[in-house]
Amino acid sequence: MTAGPPDPLDERLAASLLPARDLRGHKGSFGRLVAVAGSLDYAGAALMAGAAALRAGCGLVTLCLPASLQPFLAGRVPELITRGLPESSPGTIDAATAEALVLEQDGNALLLGPGLLPERGTRRLVQALLANEGPPAVVDAGALAVLAGDPGWWTRVRRSCVLTPHPGELRRLGREVGSGDGQRAAAAQAAAAAWQQVVVLKGANTVIADAGGRSLLAPFSLPLLGSAGSGDVLAGVVGSLLAQGLSAYAAAALGVYLHARAGQQLTERLGDAGLMATDLLVEIPLARRRLTRARLA
Repeated sequence: MTAGPPDPLDERLAASLLPARDLRGHKGSFGRLVAVAGSLDYAGAALMAGAAALRAGCGLVTLCLPASLQPFLAGRVPELITRGLPESSPGTIDAATAEALVLEQDGNALLLGPGLLPERGTRRLVQALLANEGPPAVVDAGALAVLAGDPGWWTRVRRSCVLTPHPGELRRLGREVGSGDGQRAAAAQAAAAAWQQVVVLKGANTVIADAGGRSLLAPFSLPLLGSAGSGDVLAGVVGSLLAQGLSAYAAAALGVYLHARAGQQLTERLGDAGLMATDLLVEIPLARRRLTRARLA
């Protein structure tokens, strides 16, 4: 069956997806996200993704980092918990023992990829975690690179996933994509159907698609967001919403909206250039508050 054109991802729809906040809740009530992220070359990606998850409302975020990197990142964002992943040599993860440590963290959702380098140990760890039945996962950046080198990977995945490729990553995953909104929507829909997962095709007018044929088109085209680290922030927001109990499709849709709305708020002040991805962090809860007010109106 051919999927139809995507529906618009508007404020009303986004507001309807907001997870409830228990007035008597605590940090354990609002979700626990476990992120496997970071490398010496891309240490900031892990920190930005983790901080974004907290700003999107997650109660607890644990960063699982290569052990040799942990001393340099622990405490850089004081609210983040860090765990050192065992290594066979500096920067090379020991997949078997690292898998056990990640699974011990007992998260409500998993985030794989921001800042990861797809070396042999990382490849084995990502493949093992996705083949393990467990909470839903966001698959981003370095984890997408792992999948691109693993033919038929989707037949071995046993978790519900949100994959967050930009067009270049989608091509490396073996799916063709054109430049127009209709072509991008068709590519995201076809990938979601083939992989039986939720796909977020990033870029101007981001597309969200699921395996059942549903799709959404975000009404945002913001050059300001074309800056290093913006995708790491988005991955953290989507992971946060998964940990807060939303379905993969709802978390992807609301995450894309909050991230873009934060970018729009900054565009109104900064213009179309000069964003540092960390600028988005404080804007995310403000974007969420705006949606809460829209839902109550």
